[in-house]
Amino acid sequence: MENPKIVHVDDYEQFVGAETIERIKEKAKPLHDLHVVNINSTYYGGGVSQLLSSLTLLMSSLEIETGWRVIHGPPDFFSITKKMHNALQGGEINLTDRKMEIYEHVIYENSIRNHLDHDIVIVHDPQPLPMINHYRKKCPWVWRCHIDLSAPDPGLWNHLVPFIEKYDAVILSIEDYAQDLKTPQLFFMPAIDPFSITNRDLSQAEIDERLNHYEIPTDLPLVVQISRFDRWKDPEGVINAFRLARKEVDCTLVLLGNVATDDPEGVEVYESLLDSQEERIIILSSQDGALVNALQRRAAVVLQKSLREGFGLTVAEAMWKGTAVIGGDVGGIRHQIKDGVNGFLVSSVEGTAERIVRLLKDPQLRERLGREAKKTVRERFLLTRYLEQYLDLFNSFEPVFRLRARVGER
Repeated sequence: MENPKIVHVDDYEQFVGAETIERIKEKAKPLHDLHVVNINSTYYGGGVSQLLSSLTLLMSSLEIETGWRVIHGPPDFFSITKKMHNALQGGEINLTDRKMEIYEHVIYENSIRNHLDHDIVIVHDPQPLPMINHYRKKCPWVWRCHIDLSAPDPGLWNHLVPFIEKYDAVILSIEDYAQDLKTPQLFFMPAIDPFSITNRDLSQAEIDERLNHYEIPTDLPLVVQISRFDRWKDPEGVINAFRLARKEVDCTLVLLGNVATDDPEGVEVYESLLDSQEERIIILSSQDGALVNALQRRAAVVLQKSLREGFGLTVAEAMWKGTAVIGGDVGGIRHQIKDGVNGFLVSSVEGTAERIVRLLKDPQLRERLGREAKKTVRERFLLTRYLEQYLDLFNSFEPVFRLRARVGER
């Protein structure tokens, strides 16, 4: 039996052109046989795992050996790191010695399990951040932070800075998150994989099959939000905005989410929403990429009413499908949506409701915004751009690191 086909950079030529593909291949040539490892805290749920799933394969298709490891820990650890995540996005945290002791000890245990002898190590987000303390550093280490750092808790941030400044580079999603660090900072906005289950083309029959499977009615226009069950995604605000909007126009709300393995608050948030369910408010917890795809394509309006958002990959996903999107006027969403041009930005429940009504009553406006949205993603938010930024970073490191694989030092 032949191996299944893996997406190759050449497959993107139809979207980005031959010149871009050739440029990427040239940048990859000096990096052939480089051994890269990514480390994060969950293999599914949320944008980081989606990015890693696609990016590691695309890099490997360019003969850059790219791996992916996931750290392990007890519930106490992930409860603490979720509190840290919230605090880095502007929430509060009771920063105790006990919490930090558990956090750092679990990472030490993971360092024993993971034998990192690579040419480049990329650590994602705060959960595995202290890994760098436990290795004899002989290659570049990169910290990739995907969350909104515009107003981090000062006490927590000061505790993490000594770890961060041991890294050779820090990658943040947008310049708004830049910090006062000795380590050089770069800014890579995330991007989507148009070939993934979540984003590939679907026929109308395939869309119908997924929606029917989950008993989602399509007799009225669908208003959809897809995100982890997380307070920062403001699911309560979405429900309140929908209730206001349907006073003026009939529609159905679908809130589809999942609970990531590193997010112990997710179940609590999901269960807190269930009392709001009714015939026209459907709340689903499912890890089904085809359902996400079908909903984003069939929806009249897609929401991402976040209160904080490092980037918001679901925004780009829906825009790619030519759907009208309403996003919270925060973080990375601002860099995807140009208000009134390719979607709408909102800052309140009332403003969200008004935009929902306007879009549902004006199919031509939905079509125009959707057309511009897809164009924006094609030009700025496909994975080839993200890949090329990584290649530029790898090529900027000292040549000795790029030669290790060839001289057998691994």
